[in-house]
Amino acid sequence: MTRTPLIVNALGQLDNPNAPHSAEAASELNQSSEQLSVDARAVADAHASGMTAVNITLGYTMGDMPPYEHTLHELDVWDGIIRDNPDDLLLVRTAADIRRARAEHRIGVIYGFQNAVAVGEDTGRIATFAERGVRVVQLTYNQANHIGDGSMAPENRGLTPFGREVVEALNEQHLMVDLSHSGERTCLEATRLSREPASVNHTGCRALADLPRNKTDEELRLVAERGGFVGIYFMPFLNVSGHASATDVVDHIAHAVNVCGEDAVGIGTDGSVTSIDDLDAYREQLVEHVAQRQAAGVSAAGERADTLPFVIDLRGVDQFRELIRLLEKRGFGSERIEKIMGRNFLEYAGRVWAA
Repeated sequence: MTRTPLIVNALGQLDNPNAPHSAEAASELNQSSEQLSVDARAVADAHASGMTAVNITLGYTMGDMPPYEHTLHELDVWDGIIRDNPDDLLLVRTAADIRRARAEHRIGVIYGFQNAVAVGEDTGRIATFAERGVRVVQLTYNQANHIGDGSMAPENRGLTPFGREVVEALNEQHLMVDLSHSGERTCLEATRLSREPASVNHTGCRALADLPRNKTDEELRLVAERGGFVGIYFMPFLNVSGHASATDVVDHIAHAVNVCGEDAVGIGTDGSVTSIDDLDAYREQLVEHVAQRQAAGVSAAGERADTLPFVIDLRGVDQFRELIRLLEKRGFGSERIEKIMGRNFLEYAGRVWAA
């Protein structure tokens, strides 16, 4: 491919994990946006990677913080980060903002949640989140919440009655209903209920790696048939061994395209473009971090102390270029690659977000 395509990471990070307080936060269960380092290296690496926009995680995901208050605080923190970096960062509210970020050589920042617990019992809060710039709301994390069951909830009960109200309120505000981490019934029920097409912004294919964090062909197909979007992650769950490779990423993308069609599949790496410099030290921190997640009941099957939460041979500022090279080697044409790297997410965003 002679030119860099539009690249949208449907779930990623904008952070320098090597900065002291970011490295410390990575070993803690409750990481706050205040502990991130959106520093010169993080911004420079994002530019160098060719990435146009990224859906970042903010707000409450897990832990003992008050969910709603913590989420509002995190929004304040990210507003400040973007305000302090006007030449490099742009808050994305519409699909046109992604195009604007590319034209102005800025990184589009998409506000997203990985747990909707902060809604509490008041769906009116969703309008508040929308006004603050949130554009992606994942219904559950791995465990069950009052909205529905996550991928690790053994009962697989699907949406709760209140969860149905949440989906309807998200539709009213034109926010993405993200079903990553959800249980199978929750995913199928929410996809059928939602008037707007739903998404699974970071996942893998269970047909290739039978782990709960991956989606069945039935889930993938239904999301695609209703105009939604599926992003493949760069995570250990792509291989049952827990040691996923770049080849696994390509295999899962190819399978998703076969199931969903080439217009519904993209990438949601679930990682940063800034590489961790000292992997030995990181592995030592990871042992404690995984133990904490398991003790708190928020980990997923396939998370172990010896599994890295990224693909070792598909990381750093060249990760997207390397993926493009591997897709070309697999026989994917330039138009299909452009769709996967960002155009499909852009088109999907245009179908959901209010103009």
